[in-house]
Formats: sequence, structure tokens, C-alpha cells
Amino acid sequence: PLHGKTLEAILTELVHHFGWEELGNIIRINCFTSNPSINSSLKFLRKTPWARKKVEELYINALY
Repeated sequence: PLHGKTLEAILTELVHHFGWEELGNIIRINCFTSNPSINSSLKFLRKTPWARKKVEELYINALY
């Protein structure tokens, strides 16, 4: 399901589906709770494999 999906597209869909507040409640990382933005979140997720994995798993479980 992730084939061909960019991290930006995944994150954008999750934010559209859940909103930042709910996303921050589901995955407890500061980039979702403290002044969230797509760009700052992408920067963090690209450098942090465990957080990226959680986002990808949420995407698969929630939207597929």
C-alpha cells in the first residue's frame, strides 16, 4: 500500500483524516503537538526511523 507514496503524501492524508491534535494523541511526538506543520514534521520523520515507522503503520491501519 505504500508503494509509490511519498512521506509527504502519507502525512498530508493523515492530517486531513485525523487533524494535528488527534494525530498527536495517537503518535506522541512533539512535531505533531507543538506548533505542527507538514515541513517540520517531514524533517523530523526523515531523520527518525522509529517515528516514520509509526506514521506508516498508522496510515496502513487507519486508511486501508
